[in-house]
Amino acid sequence: MLDAINLTKHYKQQKAVQGISLHLDRGEIVGLLGPNGAGKSTAIAMISSLIQPTSGEVRFEGENSVMEPNNLRKKLGVVPQEIALYEDLTAKENLYFFGRIQKLRGVVLKERVEKVLQQIGLADQGKKLVKNFSGGMKRRLNIGAALLHEPEILIMDEPTVGIDPQSRNYILETVKRLNHEKGMTILYTSHYMEEVEYLCDRIYIMDRGNIIASGTKEEIKNILSSEKTIVVKTERRNETFIQQLKQLPVISKLDESDQVITMVVPKEVQLFSQIFKFADETGAIVHGIEVQTPTLEDVFLHLTGRALRN
Repeated sequence: MLDAINLTKHYKQQKAVQGISLHLDRGEIVGLLGPNGAGKSTAIAMISSLIQPTSGEVRFEGENSVMEPNNLRKKLGVVPQEIALYEDLTAKENLYFFGRIQKLRGVVLKERVEKVLQQIGLADQGKKLVKNFSGGMKRRLNIGAALLHEPEILIMDEPTVGIDPQSRNYILETVKRLNHEKGMTILYTSHYMEEVEYLCDRIYIMDRGNIIASGTKEEIKNILSSEKTIVVKTERRNETFIQQLKQLPVISKLDESDQVITMVVPKEVQLFSQIFKFADETGAIVHGIEVQTPTLEDVFLHLTGRALRN
């Protein structure tokens, strides 16, 4: 349905996106996963024809949408990372405004506005000013504005940033429904592993402007099929303890955050006795050690040497 081919975007000395390629098949949810600053927003801005790539092309239904974007724009909905609403208008007034931009009029526009308010769970909030909405309600209305023209493909750029867990869960379930009930094709960008793992059929992992891994969830996890993750929880951060662990040659990756140390090691390696030995020597208090099967977070740590949210 859509192919991005060798897309690059350079701003003076900055290479925001460096020759990425990805594709979306009709009816699937594809995740674009990466930390803040990875280049995800720039990539989807090029894919959705909002900005011109420095090089490369985007093909939608066989057409070059960089040169001829009209067909893509008619069938595409975009949910931007930044909330794009008019705070001094009501929810309905916002939807009517964005519906008219999509050339909807009269009875069709009225029906679409009512339908979208139902879809996003704001049917009883239509006459309220957006400035009085919670962050989660604004996010849902932001999604609604992208659904008015009933797009075939929806691009969502980190739609759950900065909202409460209840609104976040509602948005995730809405994405599922749009895909399962409407057959909508969705490109979903996030830096939350659990969201992408829950929603997506396939995943692209992006870092520093490059696609560093792609495939189904299981295919990506199989990158670490010969390794395991050991999570050590301590009472408080102990730099000497951490430095001793880092010197162990069997540890391929190590990440530390507050009182949690995460290490990737070969599957056959047994480290428990060594961990407790170092803890005794350095005065570190270990509250627990857990061995985990590989997760997407582990793969990211393995590929980049840093945790996703760093």
